[in-house]
Amino acid sequence: MKDWLFNIRKGYGRKLTSLHTWNGWIVVILALTGLILLAGFWRGVLGEGRVWIKWLHIVVGIASIVPVIYYLLLAAKHWKQLAGKPWQRFNVIVVLSLLAGWFVSGVMLWLYRTVGPTWSNVALVVHDALTWVGLPYIIYHSLTRVKWLKEPSRRTIQAPKEPDGIHDAAKPQPVYTRRAFLRLAIGTGLAVTLGPSFIKWLGSSVGTSRNLEDLIENDKNHMVPAPQPMVASSPPIGGGSRGQFRVYTVTPIPTFTNANWSFTIDGLVDKAFNYDWESFVALPRKVQVSDFHCITGWSVYDNTWEGIPLKELLAQAGVKPQARTVKFYSGDGVYTDTLTMEQAMQMDDVMVAFMHDGKPIPSDLGGPVKLIVPKMYAYKSVKWLNRIELIEGEHAGYWIERGYPKDAWI
Repeated sequence: MKDWLFNIRKGYGRKLTSLHTWNGWIVVILALTGLILLAGFWRGVLGEGRVWIKWLHIVVGIASIVPVIYYLLLAAKHWKQLAGKPWQRFNVIVVLSLLAGWFVSGVMLWLYRTVGPTWSNVALVVHDALTWVGLPYIIYHSLTRVKWLKEPSRRTIQAPKEPDGIHDAAKPQPVYTRRAFLRLAIGTGLAVTLGPSFIKWLGSSVGTSRNLEDLIENDKNHMVPAPQPMVASSPPIGGGSRGQFRVYTVTPIPTFTNANWSFTIDGLVDKAFNYDWESFVALPRKVQVSDFHCITGWSVYDNTWEGIPLKELLAQAGVKPQARTVKFYSGDGVYTDTLTMEQAMQMDDVMVAFMHDGKPIPSDLGGPVKLIVPKMYAYKSVKWLNRIELIEGEHAGYWIERGYPKDAWI
C-alpha cells in the first residue's frame, strides 16, 4: 500500500516537472520567433524563411494550449499543495493568465481575415503588452529558480516519503547536481540572450509606433518646393488620422532630394513619362479619406491622402492592349509589388499620394511619394514609389515571392 501511494505521488511530481519543462521550451520558441518576426533586420535577411518562422510561431502558439489544459487537470491537487504559499499561487495565476492571453490574441492575429482589422488591432496591442510584461517576468522567474534548485526545502512539490518513512529530501544529496547545473546554464543563457534582445526590442517597438507629428518633424527628405495642400486637406476632411503607424522596412530607409528623385511611367504605354519633383507636384490631384490596414494586425483610420489617382496617371500615359500587370517599384531599389490591370481599373481609390493629413508624407512612412491601395493590406502600398511599369506577364513582388498572398484583399 505504501509503495502504491509513493508511486502515485512521485508520478504526480514528475508530471508537474514535465509540464514546467515543456511550457518553458514553448515560451522560449515563441519568444525567439516573435522577436525575429518583429525585427526589421531579419525581414531582409531571412527572405522566404521568415514565412516559415511565422508558421512555426503560429503552430507552437496553438500547441501551447495543450500543457495548459493538462495542468488544469492537475490544478486542484497542485493548488492544495500551495496552501500557505501566496507568492507561488500568484505565480501560477500570472503564468496561466499570460499563456491564455497570448493564445487568444495570437489566434485572433492568425485569423486576421476572419476577425477583421478592428479586432486584429486590439489583439496586436494585447499580444504586445503581454509580451512586454511576460518576457521579463519569465526571465526573472528563471533566475529565481536558481535558489529553488539549490535548496530542496523551497520547492513547491516536495519529494514524497519512501515506504520506509525516510523523506527523499532528507537523504544525502550533492549540493548541486548535474541536472541542476544544466537547468541553471539554460536559464542563465536564456536570460543573457533574451534580456538585451528584449530591451532592444521594447525600445524599437515603442520607437517605431510613432505619432505622425514626430515622423514629420524627423523627415529626412528635402524636396523643394514643398507641396501646398488643397483646401480639403487643410484641415483634413477625414478629421485627422486615428492610430499610430509602425515603421516596417526591408532596407534602410532611403532619403531623397530633388537631385536624386524622379518618377517614371513606362513599359506598355503609348507615351512614357519621366517627371522631376517640380513637374510632378504640379499635376492635378485629388483628396480622399481611407483606412490603412497592415497584415500584422494594426490599423490607422481616417487618413486624408492627397495625390493623383492611379487610373488618371495610366490614362495620361495610355495603356497598350497587351498590358496585363501594373508593376510598382520602390526607391529603395529592392521592393516591388503589382496589381493586375483589372484590379487597377476597378478600384477608384488607388492613389499615388504625396500628402497625408495636409502634410508631405515623411520618409519613414514612404515619402515623398507612396502608393495607397486602401482595399488591400499595406504590403501592396509600396513606399518611396518612383516608377510604374506596365508589363504583359506576371511578377511576384517582394513579399509575394516570400509567401504572402498575391491578392491582399482585406
